[in-house]
Amino acid sequence: MLGKKALLAGLAASVWATTAVAATTWDFPTAYPESNMHTQNIRAFADNVKKLTNGELVFNIHSNASLFKMPEIKRAIQTNQAQIGEFILTAYANEDPIFELDGVPFVASGYDAAWKLYQAQKPFLEKKLESQGMKLLFTVAWPPQGIFVNKELNSVDDLKGLKWRAYSPVTAKIAQLVGAQPVTIQQAELSQALATGAVNALMTSSATGYDIKINEFIKYFYDNEAWLPKNAVVVNKKVFDKLPEDQQKALLKAADEAEKAGWTLSREKTDFFKSSLEKSGLKIFKPSDTLQNGLVEKTKVMLDEWKKKAGTDGEKLLEAYQK
Repeated sequence: MLGKKALLAGLAASVWATTAVAATTWDFPTAYPESNMHTQNIRAFADNVKKLTNGELVFNIHSNASLFKMPEIKRAIQTNQAQIGEFILTAYANEDPIFELDGVPFVASGYDAAWKLYQAQKPFLEKKLESQGMKLLFTVAWPPQGIFVNKELNSVDDLKGLKWRAYSPVTAKIAQLVGAQPVTIQQAELSQALATGAVNALMTSSATGYDIKINEFIKYFYDNEAWLPKNAVVVNKKVFDKLPEDQQKALLKAADEAEKAGWTLSREKTDFFKSSLEKSGLKIFKPSDTLQNGLVEKTKVMLDEWKKKAGTDGEKLLEAYQK
């Protein structure tokens, strides 16, 4: 009898131990393919979280918009359809000026300027996301944005009438300002859009160009370095708050490390992306003064409009950035 009781007690203890260490699994949608630098950084982040929590918190990563399309991801996190996820901030420019600033041309053109802008922007970004039920974990900048096009550009007037791929309200606005025709296409559908001629010009990063083998569809890249948009990784705030304190700390530690690693990776891979595309036949140019100055002139109204929409907070943000 004692042996039977001991056996039952042992089984109960085993069941309890198994339950106690059962992993919490979160769905993690992202819009980008496995080859993308952001997805690679997220994979490393997920591995680090699993390690730091001893396997108690794991992510089920859904890459290449396989669970939600990019414009749907933020809402999915807010409503807890996904617990954590990644999206590009400029996709939500119509919601709030804080999301738009990332894509306003020539506010911050290089990595140092983009990082400095992020430091000024971060408190406002955190406040906005928290008001929407989310917590910012980290951001990573894309490489600088330039113009991919199938004709040589001597001035901004050469962009008139082109079918311009837009992935956000900001890029659609730029198309309108330069006289191009905006066509909304997310990255997962971009290769097909280029192959069918639905678009023949776009402003994006060398990373996106590399991912989709843009050299198979486009001949020229003008390296304008117009802006460096950021992807944000956010978590549903209620879900985060329910985590044990040790897991919260582990998640934040991993997020801090992922942010540093991601920005470094983006900076380091920029030259690799461009050189790989060039070796594959893409012709890369620094824009002429006429083209660059024309683009600056055409788009400067965007910052003026942003300041009006952003109000006092916008003034404080830009003041912090310009110090």
